[in-house]
Amino acid sequence: MLVKNVVYCSNCGEKISDEANFCPKCGTKTPKGKAANAAYPADELRDALHTVGIELEKALNMAARETQAAFQKVREDLKQKPAKQQIAFCPKCGSKNPYGAIFCCNCGGRIAPVGESHGGGA
Repeated sequence: MLVKNVVYCSNCGEKISDEANFCPKCGTKTPKGKAANAAYPADELRDALHTVGIELEKALNMAARETQAAFQKVREDLKQKPAKQQIAFCPKCGSKNPYGAIFCCNCGGRIAPVGESHGGGA
């Protein structure tokens, strides 16, 4: 840097160009920097983080509304669908078995058809 006119930093006393906005040694804003309203890098970062925070808040609010709508839809769907039978009866002996059982816990006979899974799926 070619130094035309030299001034001194008001904080550390370093010789600096009168064209500089900040002291290269300590980072203090010079009178020229103050007059030009030069932003510190931290100011720019703070502004960027503020903007990110606003956008993040918007996204989280939207996600919360969508989640709430999804839960409401599930509640409505559950009200409309009849509950599955929680007991399976053995066709051989008539004993009660837990829903989804494939074999009777009393006689060992097959309750579910051969191709049916443990969950009683279709």
